[in-house]
Amino acid sequence: MIHVSDAALTGLQIRPETAADFDAREALLDAALGPARTLKTCERLREGRLPALALAAERAGRLVGTVRLWNISAGPGRAALMLGPLAVDGAARSEGLGGKLMRAALTLAAATGHEAVLLVGDAPYYQRFGFSADLTSALWMPGPVERERFLGLELKPDALRGAHGLVSPTGVLAPKPDLDLLVAAMAAGDEGLRRAA
Repeated sequence: MIHVSDAALTGLQIRPETAADFDAREALLDAALGPARTLKTCERLREGRLPALALAAERAGRLVGTVRLWNISAGPGRAALMLGPLAVDGAARSEGLGGKLMRAALTLAAATGHEAVLLVGDAPYYQRFGFSADLTSALWMPGPVERERFLGLELKPDALRGAHGLVSPTGVLAPKPDLDLLVAAMAAGDEGLRRAA
């Protein structure tokens, strides 16, 4: 658990995400990024996979921020993480919460042995955390991205030196629902579906 002591962020707790955060996280992402968020190229790297690291920011029992990182290959044989999405509740955006979540995520990534992080985002915002488009110049994504928004960060010196090629997902596959269980639950009606989920 990460405790935040800034006066502006009183009562804030940054902690590992749990399954109980699902609905609140999805609502926060929809509000912050809009329904087209699932159409982005980065989503192709997340589909059907579990995040490597996921943090939630909570205040007074309410989710106000989220950040997730995903296992990828930054070209052949080059392990890295893809950061995103990062989202903060509209009412908390002027409090520096996005920066706190970024620093917490990068600290956790480094502490757990990850060496590099990639993302697609606003360069002026992410440059303050050390991200640079220079580190991704020989990499490409599995879909369209604006080159100046495709950024990298080395958590370990030279972790992206010589990185080239296609960025691809390498993370753990998310469990698939048991089709027999879902069919039986549908036959049992709404209550059965709730139990199956």
